[in-house]
Amino acid sequence: MRQEQLVRAAKAGDAAAFTKLYEDIYRDMHRFAYYMLKHTEDAKDAVGDAVMDAWAQISTLKKDDAFKSWVFAILANKCRHKLREYVNRPNELSEALADTLAAPQSSPPEDRLAVREEFLKLPETDRMIIALHLFAGYKTKEIAAVLNMNESTVRSRESRALRRMGKALGDA
Repeated sequence: MRQEQLVRAAKAGDAAAFTKLYEDIYRDMHRFAYYMLKHTEDAKDAVGDAVMDAWAQISTLKKDDAFKSWVFAILANKCRHKLREYVNRPNELSEALADTLAAPQSSPPEDRLAVREEFLKLPETDRMIIALHLFAGYKTKEIAAVLNMNESTVRSRESRALRRMGKALGDA
């Protein structure tokens, strides 16, 4: 079944169709939430909450072909909410994150750590843009839809953030 057919079936109450839609994107959702929240359990909670909300609200989805962007918009909001909860919690860098962040695994550990540190220094929106692009494979237009931003704003924020990271790492 094509995605649009699955969405229509899910809108009609077909839980199996919704499950299939989720199976197609769950890895991207978990990766995105993990990179944004930096905590495995919080990422799982955010994804779970987003999936539950998506199932409860599937009938409100206007464009059947926009399911993935719509679910990621819900997930991005769940992550923002979790990040607001972090204000009074200490910021920890988990070992799992250290092992999986975007720096090539062939690069020295100290280089990967430096990339992670600079990534975590970025403003929340810039981290979301980079995470959606690099980790979830989204195009600028899709990121703009998820974050409710103009495409040119997404491109310029990503460019500035990457330049800032490169400069801090001595590459620019």
